[in-house]
Amino acid sequence: MKLYVGNLAYSTTEDELKQIFSEFGTVDSVAVIKDKFSGQSKGFAFVEMPKNSEADTAIKAMNDRLVGGRKLKVNQAQPQRDRPQQRRPRY
Repeated sequence: MKLYVGNLAYSTTEDELKQIFSEFGTVDSVAVIKDKFSGQSKGFAFVEMPKNSEADTAIKAMNDRLVGGRKLKVNQAQPQRDRPQQRRPRY
């Protein structure tokens, strides 16, 4: 199951999230989403856990938990919706 983890402190790393979510079971992958130009975290991540029961436990335990001084928002990730292509101005 893929989990959405929002309201992250910008300093939170993938290793930190993996360690935290490993308390609830096996973690396949962690991806902190970063701005493609600055490399700065956008304040959210995705955590993949192979067992739904462990992922459900992680959601219940981690949602609204303080990490890095911020209350996390954790839920099952929704499929990415198609977004219309934005026209970029030509310079």
